[in-house]
Amino acid sequence: MTTTDSDEPALTIDELAARAGVTVRTVRFYSSRGLLPPPVIGPRRVGRYGTDHLARLALIEEMQHQGMTLAAIERHLRQLPPDLSPHDLAVHRAVVASWAPESVETVSRRELGRRAGRPLSDEDVQRLAAMNVVVREGEDAFRVDAGLFRLGVELLDVPLSQETILAARTALTDHARAAARELSGLLRDAVAERDTRDVKSLSAHMHPLVVQALLTTFQRSLKEELREWVGSAETETEAEADGASRDGTSGDASRDASSA
Repeated sequence: MTTTDSDEPALTIDELAARAGVTVRTVRFYSSRGLLPPPVIGPRRVGRYGTDHLARLALIEEMQHQGMTLAAIERHLRQLPPDLSPHDLAVHRAVVASWAPESVETVSRRELGRRAGRPLSDEDVQRLAAMNVVVREGEDAFRVDAGLFRLGVELLDVPLSQETILAARTALTDHARAAARELSGLLRDAVAERDTRDVKSLSAHMHPLVVQALLTTFQRSLKEELREWVGSAETETEAEADGASRDGTSGDASRDASSA
């Protein structure tokens, strides 16, 4: 796979379709409806697609999984800011996916690769199994958590050890459960004397608000942590460079004094 100067994937339409798990015809259809931005035209008039196209295809797929019609998806995408990054689209997809019921299927190894949009090695399958995304049930049968499968496949390309990914998963799960328990307790106390139907109605109303609030809060907190981390690392690098520069200057001065 080639890359552009900004390290963005530069995929042909066939590669894009394979990575997204759709057909070339589907990509062209979405493009004709304005659901995908036009490709970058490269040498020999070949269109190149990047991570923004992949992210939009994933979002469209998720909305279809939720039962939205193509017309509804078109209206929804038109309301999004035009300059959303692939990261922003992924967060938006996470919000949409939060309403999906748990979906577990049993598929073959070949179907795993088709859904991944790429060949999966034995090591890839083992890593997905370690993340509890797939569970081997037979020689050619795998139980797949459809809601987590795409995320798991994307994590295969993250340059982190399996131990780090699993530790991050545990941390997220533990904190998410703790937040859910605390929020549930607050809501129970607030509606303790209300009718059961009112409680169900309030719960349905609060669910999307709570999920969006959690995602937004976490995203901002993570950005702040990364900003502090990167800033601290840059400060240390600058300090080391200054120290090396001073050492070099002192050495030059000593040699000059000796020569004199």
